[in-house]
Amino acid sequence: MNRRSFLHNGSVTGIALTTTGLAAFGNTPKKCNAAPTALPDNFELDEITIDELQQKMQSGKTTAVAITKMYLNRIALIDKAGPKLNAVIEINKHALTIAASLDKERKAGKIRGPLHGIPVLAKDNINTGDGMMTTAGAFAMQGNIATADAFIIEKLRAAGAVILGKTNLSEWANFRSSRSTSGWSSRGGQTKCPYITDRNPSGSSAGSGTATSANLCTIAIGTETDGSIVSPAAVNGLVGIKPTVGLWSRSGIIPISATQDTAGPMARTVRDAAILLGALTGVDNKDIVTGQSEGKYQEDYTKFLDAGGLKGKRIGIEKMHLKGNEAMVSLLKQAIELMTRKGAVIVEVDLLKSIAELGDAEFTVLQYEFKDGVNKYLAAANGKMKSLQDVITFNLKNESRAMPYFKQETLISSQAKGNLESKEYTDALAKSLSSRSIITNLMKEQQLDAISGVTNGLACCIDLINGDYDTGFSLSTPAAIAGFPHITVPMGFVHSLPVGISFFGEAYSEASLLGIAYAYEQASKKRRKPGFKANLLG
Repeated sequence: MNRRSFLHNGSVTGIALTTTGLAAFGNTPKKCNAAPTALPDNFELDEITIDELQQKMQSGKTTAVAITKMYLNRIALIDKAGPKLNAVIEINKHALTIAASLDKERKAGKIRGPLHGIPVLAKDNINTGDGMMTTAGAFAMQGNIATADAFIIEKLRAAGAVILGKTNLSEWANFRSSRSTSGWSSRGGQTKCPYITDRNPSGSSAGSGTATSANLCTIAIGTETDGSIVSPAAVNGLVGIKPTVGLWSRSGIIPISATQDTAGPMARTVRDAAILLGALTGVDNKDIVTGQSEGKYQEDYTKFLDAGGLKGKRIGIEKMHLKGNEAMVSLLKQAIELMTRKGAVIVEVDLLKSIAELGDAEFTVLQYEFKDGVNKYLAAANGKMKSLQDVITFNLKNESRAMPYFKQETLISSQAKGNLESKEYTDALAKSLSSRSIITNLMKEQQLDAISGVTNGLACCIDLINGDYDTGFSLSTPAAIAGFPHITVPMGFVHSLPVGISFFGEAYSEASLLGIAYAYEQASKKRRKPGFKANLLG
């Protein structure tokens, strides 16, 4: 089921350089066909990888402080001036201090690992105990400053990364209204697609996608319930990984669904995404689901990257994606031809029809789990909002600022639900989770190593009045409702807009999927940096 159908039908699919971030209201996006803007295009760190940065730091050619300064300047130039991408919602005032301490460690001979000194941006629904706010992009949540890091942020710091700041997102991770515009939040305003800036970058991890693609950071962290990593990754010409639910901890992250939520890497290469993926795995006692990953997670997924990883693999191609927009179908057929040349066996499958009937159940599950999870998060948080009802009431009292374009019917419908003992919830959960057996049975019957297709449709024009529109392609829902891993890789372009190809499989099959994704990436090389065009013709 198409991710946008979830938002429309109620059946899923889904700076200033300061530490206070940026008030967004009044940040009016350009209309489609707006006048073009001249942009600089000579950034020293353009498309640079983690390995290349490590080589530069190890050789003494540069330092973590110098790299951090370059990214901060880039954010000021490109994100807040220039095309005003509006991807970064808040800068970490400690970023340069962290970088300096990591340089000192390097000089003393201590290297924590491949992320030592690497600048990373994190989505603004993930707690950081460093004075930055955690708001899910909501004006109602301003002032919510966590006292401690989320588990994955603890792991990120321990790995030696420099947390540059936080990224904007679709408010409440796109779980506020059925006609929302991806990448817009009442705190952060409208994030733009860096390829054509009158279009939105999809969501809900819009800022993480735009920032990584526009080279405002080396790598970023997004979160997904259904499509919120893989969709903006595809639309922004990136590699995105939605891990198996439980591979990364969710504690300290503003939730939607205990069943489907996970954070994950967004990067310009499969290798960089794999490095970040392994660094943040581990069992967290505050997130019981991570216990299922014990003995299954890896701390280094780069060892599974094999340029010959397609040979002998059986890949199931979603039949529904072999028709529709001729340009996108053409890209998929080219990808199929490439995979065949590299030794893969292609099998057409009909998965989406089997999954489509589960959409209503998924949305019901999310409403119940959102109410339960957000109430628990807010009750323990330091902000003024202590419950979902508090948020709803605040938005009504501050409608012109909090809800100027679209409203909060999804918050209201979630608030109307009962507790997790409700029969409606348990019945819907059982139905939604039947997706697991549907996928595993299909993969077993066809002896598949992965299921593949077009990740998502093309970037929509920014339309704050009508919201996003259905572009006819999406492959996020099957893996999302099953809690299975999903990787997207750049597949090509249609009219300067990126399109991604998906690979997903059974729980904890990240190693195998990464081998396939890396082999495809190395054979295709479809990633290219954005050109910041103002419109399709400009």
